[in-house]
Amino acid sequence: MGAGIGGLTAALALSARGHDVTLIERRTAFSEVGAGLQLSPNASRVLADLGLGPALRRAAGEPARVCIRGLASGRQIGEVALGRAMRERFGAPYWVIHRADLQTILLDAARGRPGIRLLVGRAVTGLSEDGAGVALTLESGSGRIETAAADLAVVADGVRSALRARLDRRRLRALYQAAWRATVPREAAPPALRGDETGLWLGPGRHVVHYPIAGGRTINLVAVMPEDGGSEEWGAPGDPSRLRAAFADAAPPLAALLGLPESWLVWSLVDRPAARPMARGRVALLGDSAHPVLPFLAQGAALAIEDAAVLAGALAGGQPVPAALARYAADRAERVRTIQAHARRNGRLYHAGALVSAARDAVMGRLGPARMTERYAWLYGWRPLGSA
Repeated sequence: MGAGIGGLTAALALSARGHDVTLIERRTAFSEVGAGLQLSPNASRVLADLGLGPALRRAAGEPARVCIRGLASGRQIGEVALGRAMRERFGAPYWVIHRADLQTILLDAARGRPGIRLLVGRAVTGLSEDGAGVALTLESGSGRIETAAADLAVVADGVRSALRARLDRRRLRALYQAAWRATVPREAAPPALRGDETGLWLGPGRHVVHYPIAGGRTINLVAVMPEDGGSEEWGAPGDPSRLRAAFADAAPPLAALLGLPESWLVWSLVDRPAARPMARGRVALLGDSAHPVLPFLAQGAALAIEDAAVLAGALAGGQPVPAALARYAADRAERVRTIQAHARRNGRLYHAGALVSAARDAVMGRLGPARMTERYAWLYGWRPLGSA
């Protein structure tokens, strides 16, 4: 349930192993809200194994490095090797891509598979299960009620999942921070920031990430800063003057870049522990519905893609569905909790005050590009069981 990145990848992975899949999506259009996202090797290899490599190579970019700078000083703090270094070390690329481009690639592939059926404009309003399967109640925008039956249900309806409470009732926790997202034409950016690289600017309580997407024509911008309250409306318009005021002390090239967008979309950041369990009986959670990941490690989409591969593998073993889903949940539990913890830790380090940030900067500078990459070998080197 849910035809976002995780749901579509799961449909493709399950279809590739011979399962018939029905994708149920509340929306009727697929204009993916958001801008860019990062596909590290742990995710890109899964998508390539599904036959999407050629389409992704045409649409994605592959930055040569992450350049880490002080937000106010503009001084380079450190560097993370990407590009060829990632391919050589982990056997798969580190791609950046417009979210809508990835959604289009996945959706086109799903529509081309005879075993995948897509139902749009339906919300799942009820779910029941027995020993034989699950029954879903669907409601259209006009109020029409339908039912659907299946061997299992995969819930991939995002961080504010309406169905997660079947397995785990812990509530979302507001962080009182917001991610502001925008895109700008690359040629409009300051010359120093037009390069084929990811920029990461760190400051007390705030940070900014930018990288080229859409074939290098556009720069994706994400600025994370404090907010007084929170909103459940994802992608609400933001007032550019508020953002510029929050980054008034930014180094001149960054300030100029942040001053370019005429509109921003704002996401209030929320957190919640990974569901325990991620699956029970004939119902499995996947992606943000199972384990929201804060945007300080660039792993939200990647983890959903990993989930899809592990779920398909677990269901390929010939076990009864409940046993296969229990295996999926067990296989994912430690990894998703570890990645959530690292993302939270990165958030504290990115936004640290003077004393902690001085130590952070010294360590980053001393490590150098290759060792900065190697710190996350455990993350980027992940492969599904049974893969080459």
